[in-house]
Amino acid sequence: MKMDINNPNASGIDVGSRSHFVAVGQEESETKEFGVYSKDNEALADWLEECDIQTVALESTGTYWQNLYLVLQQRGFEVILTNGKFTKNIKGRKTDVQDCQWIQKLHSLGLLTGSFLPDDETEQLKTHCRQRTAWLEQGGAVIQKMQKFLCLLNLRLDIAVTDIAGLTGLKIINAVCNGITDPNELAKLVHRNCKKSPEEIALALNCNHRKDLLFGLKQENKMYLTIREKLVECDEHMKVFIDQHLNNNPEKKQLKAPKKNYRKKNKNAPKNMNMNQIAYQYFNGVDLMSIEGVSDRNVIALMSELGPEGFKKFPTHKHFTSWLRLAPNNKISGGKKLSRRVGKGSNK
Repeated sequence: MKMDINNPNASGIDVGSRSHFVAVGQEESETKEFGVYSKDNEALADWLEECDIQTVALESTGTYWQNLYLVLQQRGFEVILTNGKFTKNIKGRKTDVQDCQWIQKLHSLGLLTGSFLPDDETEQLKTHCRQRTAWLEQGGAVIQKMQKFLCLLNLRLDIAVTDIAGLTGLKIINAVCNGITDPNELAKLVHRNCKKSPEEIALALNCNHRKDLLFGLKQENKMYLTIREKLVECDEHMKVFIDQHLNNNPEKKQLKAPKKNYRKKNKNAPKNMNMNQIAYQYFNGVDLMSIEGVSDRNVIALMSELGPEGFKKFPTHKHFTSWLRLAPNNKISGGKKLSRRVGKGSNK
């Protein structure tokens, strides 16, 4: 009994780091190997056009699929990016040629579903946002190293202030790096809102003046200041893409977000951007900031990972929850639940 062919002009591609294997049918003559350079991607697209291919399925292998995906899209093919766990072959048939033929067969029968991908504009915003997140993670590691050097210098700044990377903490660290170690002078740099008295703070800031530790603290402080400059650059580039989207949609720029009660902003939130107003316009009048617990950082993540129309690509809220890797994967056999474990993976 033959199965119905849903995609008669389909191709399957097994994506690799050094070469791509492409199948337009199940015969050995209908399979070819191509390199990964730009000219190889163009040659691959030319061969698919010669074979009258209309739709292509490829595995989401690392980041190796991205350049090929862009080339195929620009050449007018319908491209489906599918998760590798949906294309696993049966045991004992694991070769590159058989893999691409198996992907082609599954796609011809309509058994593969595409992964979520945002639009090109959102992809560029996502690159800047993820770069910003990487800098924040590096900044956290640098703060831990500064904390270590401060403790070894007997500068108990963690007791004197709540956050050593806050306004007061950085002032004191900069002063120490510039040679000021007198505890009474350092205590004068504390912000007026600090709960501890200047005398109590001075007691916590007696330094042992070890030169090797001061050298390490200076280097880590310079690194942290550099990271803060990189964050500002990322914020500026993100704002350019957001403004570009709003300028291309003038009807969104007319929207005015409801005023909110004052919320204390996290020091790592994007600077010089009114996220309440921007998010309201970006999502065409949907007030995400009215949700309890939603912060500037949450809104930026939604904008960069989903885009303005990303929510509409999910049929229901259950599909969206599953994409977030929050929904349990129910396994039932014989009327008995075998597992309700949440699937592996994470989501930004």
